[in-house]
Amino acid sequence: MLLDANLLLYAVHERAEQHEQAATWMTEKLNGPVRIGFPWQSINAFLRISTHPRAFQRPLAPPIAWERVTDWLASPVAWVPQPGPEYPQIYGGLIATHNVHGNLIPDAALAALAIEHGVTLASTDTDFVRFHGLRWENPLEEKPR
Repeated sequence: MLLDANLLLYAVHERAEQHEQAATWMTEKLNGPVRIGFPWQSINAFLRISTHPRAFQRPLAPPIAWERVTDWLASPVAWVPQPGPEYPQIYGGLIATHNVHGNLIPDAALAALAIEHGVTLASTDTDFVRFHGLRWENPLEEKPR
């Protein structure tokens, strides 16, 4: 499983509406048996947004934000996925096939990484549903009973 930045942000920022649910989910995953991928793209977005005064009324101090990252990466199930040899073809294919442009380019990059590694991408961003071949889930979404 790979994580999108929005789950990292919700898990940390206590004023986020989804905070409690995201923090609980993240704790369960980091203490579970399944490997959790923290792409540098997601980490960088978390650091950029969580420390930005225009994004949050009380942004994190950069050392505190970095400490959260190192705590996550210290988990035995954490890993940092790297693009492999198939990544450029998958990424380019997603861009061309789905007419991806502008703000969706980073989504295509993250989707390509998940597809190449054969794992699910966890995100609350519904834009990922457009990418055929991507296993995507919103772990904070209410599941029908």
